[in-house]
Amino acid sequence: MRISYEWLKTMVELPDDPQDLCREFVRTGTEVETVENTGEAFDHIVTGKVVEKTAHPDSDHLWVTKIDVGSFSTDEQGNPAPLQIVCGAQNFNEGDHVVTALIGAHLPGGITIKKSKLRGVESYGMNCSERELGLAPDSVGIMILPPDAPVGVSFAQYVGLADTIIDAEITPNRPDCLSMYGIATEVGAIYDTDVHLDDPTITPTIQNEHTPATKDQLEVCIDDPELCCRYVARVMHGVKIGPSPEWLARRVNAAGTRSVNNVVDITNYVMYLTGQPLHAFDLHKLMRADDGKYHIVVRAAHEGEQLVTLDGQTRTLTPDMALISDNGEKPVALAGVMGGQNSEIDDDTTDILLESAVFSAGHISRTSRNLDLMSEASIRYERQVDPTQCDRAASIAAALFEQICGAQVAQGAIDCVARSYEHAHMSLRPGRVRQLCGADIADADMQRFLRRLGCKLDCTELPWKVVAPANRPDLTREADMIEEILRLWGMDRVTPTLPAAKNHVGGLTLDQNRVRIIGQTLRSCGLHQTTTYCFADHSDLARLQMSEDGRGLPVELLDPLVSDQSEMRRSIIPGLLRCVAYNLAHGVDDIALYEQGRCFFGSADAAQPDEPSFVSAVLCGAAGEAAWNHKPASYNFFDAKGAIETLLKALRIQKARFEVADPEAYDWLAPGQAATIQVAGEKLGWVGALHPQALHNFDIDVPVIAFELAQDVLLKHAVRELPYQAIPTHPAVQMDIALIVNESVSAQVLMQRIHSAAGPLLTKATLFDVYRDDDLKRANKKSMAVSLLYRASDRSLTSEEVEKIHHKMLAKLEKGLGAQLRA
Repeated sequence: MRISYEWLKTMVELPDDPQDLCREFVRTGTEVETVENTGEAFDHIVTGKVVEKTAHPDSDHLWVTKIDVGSFSTDEQGNPAPLQIVCGAQNFNEGDHVVTALIGAHLPGGITIKKSKLRGVESYGMNCSERELGLAPDSVGIMILPPDAPVGVSFAQYVGLADTIIDAEITPNRPDCLSMYGIATEVGAIYDTDVHLDDPTITPTIQNEHTPATKDQLEVCIDDPELCCRYVARVMHGVKIGPSPEWLARRVNAAGTRSVNNVVDITNYVMYLTGQPLHAFDLHKLMRADDGKYHIVVRAAHEGEQLVTLDGQTRTLTPDMALISDNGEKPVALAGVMGGQNSEIDDDTTDILLESAVFSAGHISRTSRNLDLMSEASIRYERQVDPTQCDRAASIAAALFEQICGAQVAQGAIDCVARSYEHAHMSLRPGRVRQLCGADIADADMQRFLRRLGCKLDCTELPWKVVAPANRPDLTREADMIEEILRLWGMDRVTPTLPAAKNHVGGLTLDQNRVRIIGQTLRSCGLHQTTTYCFADHSDLARLQMSEDGRGLPVELLDPLVSDQSEMRRSIIPGLLRCVAYNLAHGVDDIALYEQGRCFFGSADAAQPDEPSFVSAVLCGAAGEAAWNHKPASYNFFDAKGAIETLLKALRIQKARFEVADPEAYDWLAPGQAATIQVAGEKLGWVGALHPQALHNFDIDVPVIAFELAQDVLLKHAVRELPYQAIPTHPAVQMDIALIVNESVSAQVLMQRIHSAAGPLLTKATLFDVYRDDDLKRANKKSMAVSLLYRASDRSLTSEEVEKIHHKMLAKLEKGLGAQLRA
């Protein structure tokens, strides 16, 4: 909210220094973002009077002038002394009042005024033209002020441009402060001073029988009270469109909106003044019904209905958006957001329909967000406007239309109320105020604060009865009243006291528990936890043949303890491989290790490196203990994949996908034995057999399976609770099928297609065999056998139901994957 200090002065008494008010705003909870002095562009530019004009001794077109600038130029005794200025203009005489730029002034054209000599005569400033001041594109001669213009005052002050704009960040719970009236009320409460809100009035002689009454020209209907609870309309005739008067344009500009014309500026001015958005329609662009009246209908938009808004964009609407429609049919405005082109004011407009309404905050918010269309009006509606101010705002605007645009205001107004407003009634206990605030606040201070904010009080008995003003929707309970009292009394005045000491039982956070679950799950899969150094050799990634993409810049140590630990690690895998090499060298052949830890990715733009957490593991040798009748198999890709799947299940992550890794992007992994893992479209990590050359670089000559998972991604997608599912009470139907598919079809793709084709009655599908004979190999195909379990939660399935689903699924698999049922 941009607050004009000069405008605010007309409503409430203010301190001389705007910074004093800014400090009070901050103290009472209103954040001040910037303070702008609009007169700075005219620093060192003052009004003056030509007291002497003589011809230049060495020029036929220059004049040597003496300019009285009051106290801006003094002699050695401190008395005012005229400035000598050499001037080339020909349009002035002695006694004229002019605009003078003093030494040090910076003019809009990039000119800096300095002491100079023109043809040997010293000049201590410059008499300015409108063009040199940036007030006109061109001008002839210097600017001549009226004879009664004061001498020796700031030019910005003289033309009314000397203002201070305070840009305040208004919190969403304070819609009252999105208006100058609301700000004035807040300032009055802060300084305990009266607020003067003098509304312009409509001249009574205009409201007579010569101008048809509004009710004889217009009818308003609100179809849905949830969309609009009140709609006030007024009609004006004989409006003359033109430039706004200087005071109006200045105030609209100060509020942050460009001055357009008198009609648009009046509606914007009243909105900034009262907080009530207004909209003006060209009356003659609306349809007159058979009864001779105009009919405005506030209704919900139809699905797919379109409206071209004032910005020239065609908007496609939905039923949750509120529309202003002409006779219930043609949309003419997007309620509370923006008007339509088909009813906009233009230079030929003479008759105006003025709207002042209260629309639903929720509907306006969704409309603005869904259409990506935000306006000053929608911002106010989203935070709720005062429903009791519609008629007042319309009357102020009508009076201004009469005074500025020469309009004839039709008698009365249409005030359609679809849902009445009830003020919030609360009880307030003074003792409770003192108890919660921890301060001895007098009853008189509490009453004064609340009354200054516009509350009505009945303090004849306890508890006090408080009625909140309509412009404060945030005041609904006793705690809200206490907050207002405390912020105005001053939180800085509350004596600090130490809180009572309490013993707290410690515990782990949710993420800390999940980190432990990750370790417990991997240990249950037979892996052993290890901890390696966070320091690494600068060649580790190169030896592993791992790409540095996505791993940042190396974070080098200033004073490494040993040469092969010169930087912070960017992957845990090299450290684990050193552990594997060490164990192999000492006769330990069966190894399954994991580590949870941080890596360090440096950046040229950041002082500190990024420190993501990873879960990494390496597996080699036999997967289990040997026995007299059993020789365990060696660790392979599917053992590592199984450990990851177990981990995902423990964290209740259900949307994980394994995809074949690109050999070129993952050249540290053996081709055909590598996969990437994604969760909900986000990269989780990789798993696969390490490339023999990479293993050789770490002095390892046996196969090693490894995986690396981003622990932060695991924690992000972990599910805290699963929905409850009752134990099934109806029997299941199990069927096994063997499908012949192309060699390129993965098990994951097949299982996804089976679940999608079979539907919700298929509760479980398990791959239990993959078979290839010579004929299948020659055809580049394979056989995949799947066990299917069908079950309904509310009944026993019949054979006919299962057969029907089964045949439908087989047909979809044949069509989608070319799968054939193996005989």
